[in-house]
Amino acid sequence: MGRLSGLHATEAELDLKSAVALVVDSDTDEVLFSKNPDAVLPIASITKLMTALVVVESGQALGDALAVLPEDVRATAGSNSRRRLAPGTRLTRGEMLRLALMASENRAAHVLGRSHPGGVRAFVEAMNAKARLLGMHDTRYVEPTGLSSANRSSAQDLARLVRAASEHPIIREYSTASDAMVANGRRQVEFRNTNGLVHHPEWDIEVQKTGYIAAAGRCVVMQAQMAGRQLIWVLLDSAGRYSRIGDAERLRHWLFNGLGATRLRASAMAGASDAPASEKPAPPDVTPGAQTTAASTAAVASEPAPAAAQAR
Repeated sequence: MGRLSGLHATEAELDLKSAVALVVDSDTDEVLFSKNPDAVLPIASITKLMTALVVVESGQALGDALAVLPEDVRATAGSNSRRRLAPGTRLTRGEMLRLALMASENRAAHVLGRSHPGGVRAFVEAMNAKARLLGMHDTRYVEPTGLSSANRSSAQDLARLVRAASEHPIIREYSTASDAMVANGRRQVEFRNTNGLVHHPEWDIEVQKTGYIAAAGRCVVMQAQMAGRQLIWVLLDSAGRYSRIGDAERLRHWLFNGLGATRLRASAMAGASDAPASEKPAPPDVTPGAQTTAASTAAVASEPAPAAAQAR
């Protein structure tokens, strides 16, 4: 979608494969990097972050047992859920939530929407109402999985969603879990996180969600601790199987070197000067040649793309 609209050709400070990129300080709203932040594009399974937010804030019991029904199968036809959650599979709402966030499980996400009071239609209305409440004025949802290209948003809006989702410990825990074994009939099925960066020692990710459908390209949103700050990352419509991970690494490296490091250090010092003397934090060590920088550079140069990054 971004390629068709010319967004990939937009000049930016970094040569990224993503049509849209945004890095913003979660606490101050300071933008550290942006590329087409207002472009409205399909967001694929990034949708599931709003699905999780509605489920958690609805107050429905996470221990309630839910079953995968034929209508969940029909609604997610063509997705890889058919290899994982077979019709009749029974899991708790909490287990469905974990699989939707961690493994981007489409049938699990649809079950969550269908089991909402009033069904999927009421659930989607709640998703859009929450988006409006968060000030996500460029966002529209039509279903809870992200399989529809009509689920659309902008990087600016998704940064608001990430910030809201990060306030819920269970969303942070489930979205960054490494893997899970789930009983599926008579067998145990392993589910793994679709974001390989949750395993990366250089990343301290607090909440994340990946996404992929053909119309959306490879997408990822995250909130991660870096240089003593909580930074929100949004990458949309990345061209190439591993490109969203590569772009995230390029941005991380840029933030520790060159102009990005200068900007990060200057803003951190400005924030410290505004704080009372007793609350002033030590400025982050982001100078070129620092130990953290050296480690980050080495990781970017030598580490292959994680295998899990190829998932949705």
